[in-house]
Amino acid sequence: MTAVPDLARLSLPRGMRVRWRIFWLLFGFGLMAYVQQRSLAVAALRMMPDLGLTQMQIGWLETAFISGYAALQFPGGVIGQRLGARLTFTLVSSIALTATLLTPLAPLVLHAEALFIALLGLQLLLGIAQGPLFPLSGGVFETWFPPLQWPLVQGGQSAGLGLGAAVTPPLVAWLMYVLGWKQALVYSSLPLLVLIVIWARYGRDAPDQHPSVSRTELSELAAHAHARVDSSISWRRIGALLRNRETLLFALSYLCMNYTFYLISNWTFLYLAQERHLPVMQSGLLAAVPALGSALGAGAGGAIASVCMRRYGTRWGLRIVPLVGLPLGGILLLLATSAVSAYAAAVALALCFAAIELTEGSYWAAVMNVARSDAMAAGGILNTGGNGGGLVATPIVAYFSGHHAWNLPFLLGAGLAAVAALLWLIADPARQISAADP
Repeated sequence: MTAVPDLARLSLPRGMRVRWRIFWLLFGFGLMAYVQQRSLAVAALRMMPDLGLTQMQIGWLETAFISGYAALQFPGGVIGQRLGARLTFTLVSSIALTATLLTPLAPLVLHAEALFIALLGLQLLLGIAQGPLFPLSGGVFETWFPPLQWPLVQGGQSAGLGLGAAVTPPLVAWLMYVLGWKQALVYSSLPLLVLIVIWARYGRDAPDQHPSVSRTELSELAAHAHARVDSSISWRRIGALLRNRETLLFALSYLCMNYTFYLISNWTFLYLAQERHLPVMQSGLLAAVPALGSALGAGAGGAIASVCMRRYGTRWGLRIVPLVGLPLGGILLLLATSAVSAYAAAVALALCFAAIELTEGSYWAAVMNVARSDAMAAGGILNTGGNGGGLVATPIVAYFSGHHAWNLPFLLGAGLAAVAALLWLIADPARQISAADP
């Protein structure tokens, strides 16, 4: 029998650091998480007539996912900090894959109200499983990368989310057209299984635990070893995080920003199909345009924030991108509603998505800098706020879109983008939590 190679000892190309291979694995987890999340919004077009669901019920399925996702952000970050990223990523991703694969199987044995309740439960489980992913990523990046690269890698992973969101509408629409919505959900999720196996064998919680990390790479990270995630997080430190002014303000700002994030990422396909009256395949292709904009924006914003942080310091280096990107995103959202053609609207939404996603690296680097060794738990607080934006957006958009009043959710998004920017002038990303903080 052929021996299975030890992935942790694979040789790297000359000059490549192990930390960048770790980054690409997390990039893959983020991409696949968004493929799983966004598949339902596309498959809904065929699920509704096939299963007898209404658009408001699809909205409640989205809300169930976001509820579980938001609820497990902070607890998931704390649990991940305790158990370590390697084990926690493997467990939660396996549960998420199971929930996704069971969704198309449920109609085979259940019908009517029982089926809807089961679908709600599966979406809730998917949200619970995916909740810890990005707080965990923050802790991995904190441990494996120096602080000046935190915005870069956080923006890079967010670019993976945008890429996943961009790939999903045309991919699922095509699979749904060729095979049906059930097969579309199954086949689009299977690459996650490969990723889970690779991570379980190759991933490590810290550089000094990895057999392929060289002495050179360890020396590069030695100056920042104090920033490593502390698995002994106490109730006192949890309380300090929950009371901390900066983490709460950033979470509130992230909530306001993510209203627009969820509006565009979850509803563009149906907006183009229903409000702009485009065919399914055209809607699927055009719905990918804003997601591509978000991927480019997140990657560029992380790189810009790292440069600004190096040049202007933490406080203003991390503020510059949100103070420009968020108001610009609000203006572009308003332009999308007044666009004459569906194509112009899709371009405006893409530019809006790019503008608000410029800020991802700044948000995550800010809470990482504030919390340091408790970055996973602090990231959970930030993303709880972010998913609060989804909890606000989903029922609002579902209700008004169901009544053919799409413009009102867009107007609200523009206002919340301005509020998100103002909160960056109040929160201070340079103020770290100390042992003396109440």
